[in-house]
Amino acid sequence: MSTPTQHNRIPSLRLLAAATALALALPATALAQSEREAELEQRVAELERMVRSLIEQQASQPEPVPAPQPEVANPVQRTNIVGASPPGTTFGYGGFIKANSTVSNYTDGNPAPGSVGRDFYLPGAIPVAGVGPVADPGSGPVYDAHAKQSRFWLTTDTVLESGDRLGTRFEMDFAVPAGGDERNTNTYTPVIRRAYFTFNNWLFGQEWSNFMELGALPESTDFIGPTEGIVFVRQAQVRYTNGPWSVAIENPETTLVPFGGGARIVTDQNQIPDLTVRYRHTADWGLLAVSGVARQLRRDVPGQSSSDEFGYGLNVTSRINFGANDLRLMATYGSGIGRYLGLNYFEDGVLDASGRIDALDVFATYLAYRHVWTGTWRSNFILGYTSADNPATLTGPGANAKASSFRVNLMWSPVPRLDFGVEASHAVREVEDGRRGELSRLDFMGRYSF
Repeated sequence: MSTPTQHNRIPSLRLLAAATALALALPATALAQSEREAELEQRVAELERMVRSLIEQQASQPEPVPAPQPEVANPVQRTNIVGASPPGTTFGYGGFIKANSTVSNYTDGNPAPGSVGRDFYLPGAIPVAGVGPVADPGSGPVYDAHAKQSRFWLTTDTVLESGDRLGTRFEMDFAVPAGGDERNTNTYTPVIRRAYFTFNNWLFGQEWSNFMELGALPESTDFIGPTEGIVFVRQAQVRYTNGPWSVAIENPETTLVPFGGGARIVTDQNQIPDLTVRYRHTADWGLLAVSGVARQLRRDVPGQSSSDEFGYGLNVTSRINFGANDLRLMATYGSGIGRYLGLNYFEDGVLDASGRIDALDVFATYLAYRHVWTGTWRSNFILGYTSADNPATLTGPGANAKASSFRVNLMWSPVPRLDFGVEASHAVREVEDGRRGELSRLDFMGRYSF
């Protein structure tokens, strides 16, 4: 195969050959004529000069550069570094680092060292004399410090070419660890908080219950605040949202008081999911949310007949704005919804002598007023209360009957996303026969959100 340079030199060689042939083809008689000889010699010389000029010009030109070929992209570069995500996916992350230091004084002994009742307010963890074992019978204040409530989350958001929208969220903290202690390194296992994906108006995975409203939670240095008055549940669900309305089927669970009292029974034998529905309205003045739950309570013991009972609940939540200040409240009433309130402070029902379920009626509420003193200083005044209508002949004298708390705090945010706070609180736990246990606590908090 000829090279580009060889092809370009062919015209030059042809000119040289033509000139030579022309000279040889001249008649012999013409060579004798001096004038014609001189003329021919001049023409040959001119042709030779032209050929030399073409050869020199060709030699001075650079080799032609081949046309650029399309570059094959690296397949690794075509794949997102965090997975084969669709084009246009936006990744996000966030969370906060939170440190708490508490001084707690219990009237009837202390909860077990390292227990969640020492880390945040859990009404069912307040010891009451004569009700269950007290792991630490010591008296006097106890000091605890930890960073277990620190939190981290990852999110994605994708708008497809079809116009459909996909999203995900994965969130964890260490607030209720499965392992760890305070002896050396204070290491604690992370726990899943929220893990779900969304497709347009649908949500699949673990998220806050649709029976719960987050938009009016009080601001507290504590993990929750007025725990006894709050609907507080995260669980697996399938939810559909359309405007202000949302409906979900959620993971069911039944908790029961044994006949005559005793340790909690958790059955995990429900046959149908909990059904929740919520309406949420927001405006300049604040928000109003109304939600309901309908559920099955069920227990099945081999060799005995199964027992089913119907449970239901209604929740009303609101936040009313007064300029920079606001009033936040929640009120919940129902039968058979104990596990939805106060971190399962009450059970859903109690067993009678024949093993059948009797749903417990419960009520819970909180009221919180938030006042902004200046641009960086604010306070919250918070009340919480809950009660159950226990049939004492079934539940026994030691069943949880009431709980209440009061707390006031002072919060300071010197720069955006940085918060410091101090909070004083007092809480009371009361069982069915009137015995009480009390907790007084001073809580210091520092938190940076990123």
